[in-house]
Amino acid sequence: MKILLKNGNVIDYKNKLDDIYDILIENDKISKIAKNIKENVDQEIDCTNLKIIPGMIDMHCHLREPGFEHKETIETGSKSAVAGGFTTICPMPNTKPTPDNSETLQKIIAEAKRVNLCNILPYASVSKGEKGEEIVDFKQLRDAGAIAFSDDGMPVVNSKMMRQAMIEADKLGTFVASHCEEKSVSAGAINAGKVADKLGVQGVLPEAEEIMAAREIVISETNNVRGHICHISTKTSKNMIRDAKKRGVKITCETCPHYFTFTVEEVLKTGTNAKMNPPLREEKDRQAIIEGLKEGTIDCIITDHAPHSEEEKNVELSKAPNGIIGFETALPAEIMNLVEPGHIDYLNLVRLTSYTPSKLLHIDNITGSIEEGKKADITIFDPNEEYVYTKEMIVSKSKNSPFIGKKLKGKVKYTIVNGKIVYQSKEI
Repeated sequence: MKILLKNGNVIDYKNKLDDIYDILIENDKISKIAKNIKENVDQEIDCTNLKIIPGMIDMHCHLREPGFEHKETIETGSKSAVAGGFTTICPMPNTKPTPDNSETLQKIIAEAKRVNLCNILPYASVSKGEKGEEIVDFKQLRDAGAIAFSDDGMPVVNSKMMRQAMIEADKLGTFVASHCEEKSVSAGAINAGKVADKLGVQGVLPEAEEIMAAREIVISETNNVRGHICHISTKTSKNMIRDAKKRGVKITCETCPHYFTFTVEEVLKTGTNAKMNPPLREEKDRQAIIEGLKEGTIDCIITDHAPHSEEEKNVELSKAPNGIIGFETALPAEIMNLVEPGHIDYLNLVRLTSYTPSKLLHIDNITGSIEEGKKADITIFDPNEEYVYTKEMIVSKSKNSPFIGKKLKGKVKYTIVNGKIVYQSKEI
């Protein structure tokens, strides 16, 4: 199978490409990048006025299968991911059963292969059942296909266990992704402050994230091992990580589009569809997250795609589950809140969404950049297409998004995985 992409603006951070090129795809690989390629092909795609970037990588999402298929499945989640331009996704292990053993993990991998839409690299849990009581067999799970380890959704409360886990993962050439939440100060529905007071709900203190982030920095620095902090949302977390990196600590981190798009004020507009953990913060925090992305403190952008049914979300704020879907709105949020205001350019957007995630996951030898010989994992989008995001447009099984009803800019037109077109947008 030969596909020729014509006259697209190819943007690649690794090779510092930002120009008009043609790309020839043969079977699952990129075989040629040049001007004016002339070749007999099976399909030619006119990419005039479109941007072509390495397939986006989401190293933190939730697909809910096994156990919570009423929210999402590996198949519906994969369809949503490719509609958002993601070619590789890494689901977290807060499923039922938990992938704390090779048998459960391999069932997830087998279903991902059956669906065969995007590359799915699952996490295994740190503790059995994510209960924080007994550590898993890291080597067995790594050998079975775990990309990394996390008890995401739950913090690893026991510091001795977290230290052991981070050291063990580091020895295996991987990492623990830490959900930073100090439970003794994390009770509440939304960020503590005026909005929580106005709504009469208990507020989540920002220290809930920051105390645990500080612990992971300490473990990483003291033991000279890699640590990764999930979905940072506060100015203090960003500053601590920035300062640790300056000292040479092997700490990395991620954030989500909602933390640089919205503040806690969004809860007043969209209610439980703006409730997540960590919660939306204040404007000073939103600005700090943007600054962290600009300066390189924050390594990558993830979605934390967290589907919930409408019945589950359609309750009072204090009782609603945390989380929003994010695959399909990530790219527009990045274009509108990072690129268009001039905070970063498209080269650095590729750094945050493709290049660095591939490095962190140790898959940069096969994906994360556009170059000859690499796997043809490619996202093609129109940066200028505007539309109102409606519930009817959502591909995910769940519809819990604060972006519903909002005008978005930037539309994925094609997603190519392993040389195969797995998504093509319909005209709006």
